[in-house]
Amino acid sequence: MLNPWRNDNMCRPRVLEVTHMKHIFGAVLAAICTLAIAQVPTPKPTQRLRATVESFDGRLLVVKERSGEMHRLVLADNVSVSEVVPAQLSAIQPGTYVGSAAMPQADGTLRALEVLVFPDSARGTGEGHVAWDLQAGSTMTNATVAEVVSTEQGRMLMLRYKDGEKTLEVREGVPIVTFKPGDRGLLVTGAKVLVTVQQRDGHAVALRILAGRDGFAPPM
Repeated sequence: MLNPWRNDNMCRPRVLEVTHMKHIFGAVLAAICTLAIAQVPTPKPTQRLRATVESFDGRLLVVKERSGEMHRLVLADNVSVSEVVPAQLSAIQPGTYVGSAAMPQADGTLRALEVLVFPDSARGTGEGHVAWDLQAGSTMTNATVAEVVSTEQGRMLMLRYKDGEKTLEVREGVPIVTFKPGDRGLLVTGAKVLVTVQQRDGHAVALRILAGRDGFAPPM
């Protein structure tokens, strides 16, 4: 039965008005979200310098990169300095967390250029497999050693990380290193360093420094 008191023509403008307001509100909300995202600063990229210390005055670090280019670096207030030291191949066991710069081989395996044995406190650092700049075409794999097999030329390691696994050949003579806490006293003239640098306010800022003692060069 029809309601004699109902007037659809009177209700329809109100419905249209509410719908229109919803559209306006949605558009405004989307615009606000877009503006908020646009205002979030994008972290500036970092670069790695494999270099030799030319001088250090406690704040300004001058290094000569392997290409011969000179760099003047300001140390970040929270700069991390670690000492890289040699380790033994026997330190690599199942369960060890390692990082290895390597060259991909035709059969899908990797041939190690160096292996970094992470201390337990740094387990999980940078886990995964990415491109690396030690040599043209090189990669870096940070992963847990799942299996170690001895070979005539060294070791074959099965590396497992959150997104996959890789087989890594570590031949005799490949540099094996680890690191420990260091300080700015390592930054003497002639010291070999690997520095992570970021541009900030027109300055090159050193965020992390891996340094060797007595001419020892971080191989990664």
